[in-house]
Amino acid sequence: MSDEAPLIALRQVSYAPGGANVLSDIDFAASERRIGIVGRNGSGKTTLARVMAGLVAPDSGTVRIAGADVVADRKAALALVGILFQNPDHQIIFPTVAEELRFGLLQMRLPEEEVDARVADVLARFDRSHWAEATVHTMSQGQRQLVCLMAVLAMAPQVIILDEPFSGLDIPTALQLERRLAAIDCTVIQITHDPRMVADHDRVLWIENGRIEEDGPPASVLPVFEARMHEQGARDDRTDLAG
Repeated sequence: MSDEAPLIALRQVSYAPGGANVLSDIDFAASERRIGIVGRNGSGKTTLARVMAGLVAPDSGTVRIAGADVVADRKAALALVGILFQNPDHQIIFPTVAEELRFGLLQMRLPEEEVDARVADVLARFDRSHWAEATVHTMSQGQRQLVCLMAVLAMAPQVIILDEPFSGLDIPTALQLERRLAAIDCTVIQITHDPRMVADHDRVLWIENGRIEEDGPPASVLPVFEARMHEQGARDDRTDLAG
């Protein structure tokens, strides 16, 4: 067994804004290349994604990516972990594609020459050099999601977190984005309520009521998760429906 520290390490992470337990005692260490996190709406998946990216500070516990505390060291976090949200409009803040791609790199305090080189490189890799001065708000949702992905990849993180990135996309656009993501050479964590999206991953966590319900290979975790979801869906009690 390797003595190397895990790439991702969450130790006893809890988060309870306003006293409501959203995450409770999350203990998770991983170095796998493709990790899925499943759960129903309201289970704490998105909050966990934000905690792992260093965007939300837990009330207790630690979150480390490649040994760095992503909450305490935001500069390190920017270089180590990127996140792709469900809605690109929650992520994009600049009017043109080039400005959006430059922003994260400037936050990393890279020299202007390197920023320009990374922006040009990521646009060329995706055959989108002609997008540099394009106005983002005129683009389709799929195109804006691709801009967000390029912005994340330009920062060359070791971990990318995907929070339901295919929601709202039509089938051809979703398939194209899936192919782009499958080719990424880093650790990818995909948050989803759909077990089919992570069936081929190396490892799957099932989050239920802010806790890890199951953790293991997809073939072990997903059938149990799906059976529970079907059981809950068959109930007549509508008060159990998550928002």
